[in-house]
Amino acid sequence: MKKHLKHIALLLIALVAINYISSLAFKRFDLTEDKRYTLSDATINIINNVDSPIEIDVFLSGEDFPSEFRRLQNETKQLLEEFSSENKNIIFNFINPLEDDATRERNIQQLTDRGLTPMQLSVQENGKASQAIFFPWALASYNNETVIISLVKNKIGASQQDLVTNSVQHLEYAFADGFSKLITPKHRKIAVLRGNLQLQDKYIANLIRKLGEYYFIAPFTLDSVAGNPQKTLEKLEDFDLIISAKPTEAFTEEEKLVLDQYTMNGGKSLWLIDAVAMEKDSLYNDTGKNFATTRDLNLTDFFFKYGVRINPVIVSTLYSAPITLAMGEGSESQFQHLRWLYSPLASTNDTHPIVNNLNLVKFDFANQIDTLKNNIKKTILLESAPLTKLEGTPREISLDIVTQDPDPATFNRGNQTLAVLLEGEFTSVYANRIKPFSLKKELNKSIPTKMVVIADGDVIKNDVFKNVPQELGFDRWTGQTFGNKEFLLNTVNYLLDDNGLINIRSKEIIVEFLNQEKIADEKTKWQVINILLPLLLLGAFGMIFNYFRRKKYAN
Repeated sequence: MKKHLKHIALLLIALVAINYISSLAFKRFDLTEDKRYTLSDATINIINNVDSPIEIDVFLSGEDFPSEFRRLQNETKQLLEEFSSENKNIIFNFINPLEDDATRERNIQQLTDRGLTPMQLSVQENGKASQAIFFPWALASYNNETVIISLVKNKIGASQQDLVTNSVQHLEYAFADGFSKLITPKHRKIAVLRGNLQLQDKYIANLIRKLGEYYFIAPFTLDSVAGNPQKTLEKLEDFDLIISAKPTEAFTEEEKLVLDQYTMNGGKSLWLIDAVAMEKDSLYNDTGKNFATTRDLNLTDFFFKYGVRINPVIVSTLYSAPITLAMGEGSESQFQHLRWLYSPLASTNDTHPIVNNLNLVKFDFANQIDTLKNNIKKTILLESAPLTKLEGTPREISLDIVTQDPDPATFNRGNQTLAVLLEGEFTSVYANRIKPFSLKKELNKSIPTKMVVIADGDVIKNDVFKNVPQELGFDRWTGQTFGNKEFLLNTVNYLLDDNGLINIRSKEIIVEFLNQEKIADEKTKWQVINILLPLLLLGAFGMIFNYFRRKKYAN
């Protein structure tokens, strides 16, 4: 007896010791195939810098969500638990702003005023359809500052299941990006080029305002190149990135050399170039016509040396955004959304962090890019749909095209490159050439750097309504939001990313869903099986048991 008691006592002591040691050496194991609960190094680095509480209010709460969005709800909670286990300063709460009928309308209004717009969903469960409203947003607060975090990643034409899949895949980046804005001070600087008749401030205001959350931004004119090019170059090198948004006036050789040497010194750049002069607004005249002509910016040799060529042709495609026109006479006229071949909707199958899980990007009178062989790595970021054709210039563009049925057989040029990323050590455009001015320090080979070239300046252009800049990518006529803003923000973040945060976007997460239609169709069958089958098995077992029991005792 004493021996047994001794064994029991040793067992209890061992259990207590194991529990104590495990409390000191906490470890979580991610057994999922896609490692969805394993935080990336970039996220961990950001979280480890949190030295005071970050309070997160998640409004993704409620009982009437469709099953797909309950999945998003659970994935959000589990991800935040991972954050909290990494750093106890991360505190989160789930709040249902629609729970109390007495304050429901007031809460909706207050959240909407803060930019947290509600989302309406169709709920189809148990064969019945209904509508549900919820707020797919979170607010993260840190040291008296608050950022808004979107929990939904929308895509044009996506089903609710696709919407949830995209959103789950986007969650870690969304929260890490929000935390980074709260705890990481701005230090990168962006120069928005002026002096070559680029887009006016009001037409790029929406993106610039968004970029201002991450970086210092200032206009930079190249006019001073004519007087003191060396000093202009030295001032430009204070910036980490330059953006040239749809220049319409040719660059001088002096300006090109300054920009070239900026690149040689490791400067990043984003170019939005129109090689064809054509504006949609120029068609809104009495004739509904205008001529598209080649626009010479004196940049052909500039980009050619770096490995790309923007051709002065117009990309037209059957997969495009509509144009909204007033059809009819006088008071009988009505606005209609009509097929418009010159507004390509661009995407890519690439999983590069700039474009992974990205909504369609809208172009207007886009041009085509050729990539050339050299030592620069080239990544095609966006391209047109396969049903595409190229139209040379000069040519007449008329609104009458909306009334004609295009011949699909003529759209046979396949996918056309519209945006490309260049990475590597660039060779100077002016290597082994006479320079337009003398340099204090001439570089013919760059340090490793990056550049993005987009063959359309209108990608960055937001609408202006009653002199107020509108959301970039939002079409107020159709109510659709395209991916222009996210694409350009991702592009700038990638070009300037020094903590690897943007690379989280390439993380792939697989989300499996039940087939709701099949559930509704086969509901009765499985109910019958689940109720009757156990009873039948129990009855069969009873009969067999009684049979052998009688047989045993009969003997």
